[in-house]
Amino acid sequence: MTYNQTIEYLYSLLPVFHREGKIAYKSDLSNTLELCKRLGNPQNSLKFVHVAGTNGKGSSSHYLSSILTQAGFKTGLYTSPHLVDYTERFKIDGVEISKKYIIDFVKKNDKIINEIKPSFFELSVALAFKYFLDKKVDIVILETGLGGRLDSTNVIIPIVSLITNIGFDHKDILGNTLLEIGFEKAGIIKSNVPIVISQKINIEVDNQFKKIAEFKKAEIFFAEDYFEIEKITENFAHQELICKDNLIGESFILKTDLLGEYQTKNL
Repeated sequence: MTYNQTIEYLYSLLPVFHREGKIAYKSDLSNTLELCKRLGNPQNSLKFVHVAGTNGKGSSSHYLSSILTQAGFKTGLYTSPHLVDYTERFKIDGVEISKKYIIDFVKKNDKIINEIKPSFFELSVALAFKYFLDKKVDIVILETGLGGRLDSTNVIIPIVSLITNIGFDHKDILGNTLLEIGFEKAGIIKSNVPIVISQKINIEVDNQFKKIAEFKKAEIFFAEDYFEIEKITENFAHQELICKDNLIGESFILKTDLLGEYQTKNL
């Protein structure tokens, strides 16, 4: 099959959330775990930063990927959904996966796909793990798709986790209150793995994060306790911000081409 035929084949074969909604969401990790097992559990040989949240997780993931790439690490980035092309979901140092790799992966694993019948997202996550392992990346920035606790990406043990923001999203799946939604996002907190919370929400939700982190012996950091960021200037191309490091009492200038007031929180 050509690349376009391969993508159409997957769309026709597997449930897709943006097309079919809740029916395409699998409320357990069994398919993902079985896929990974059949692929040799590539996720167990990778280092991850796991990113969840209602808003800001995409921008934060791209910031982290850029920072690590600039620091000299071969950095994988998995995000979803894609805007134009499926290849956008899988990047290494900012370069998208080749269409040939996707064609070859589907062809080689067609029997497994038909036996397990995963969702489109479940297959995408497994493909990402295999791709990043094959390409020998140093670290992967892994963005959740929906929620956290039962998200297909939540089969990993990261070196650090990040929850960017809690808001009302997918209430039919994640819950009707910020506390319920926060509990689902907090599902990415792992035992003895540091967790960073980028924004304080309210006392109830923040305390829930603290209790879950304490139970799992995960060191917890609220970013607002360490950094203050304010916008200086903004035009159509970029914005400049001043960042104060509260630990050492010094400030420095940041420049980003990602626009919007909310980027102060993501930074």
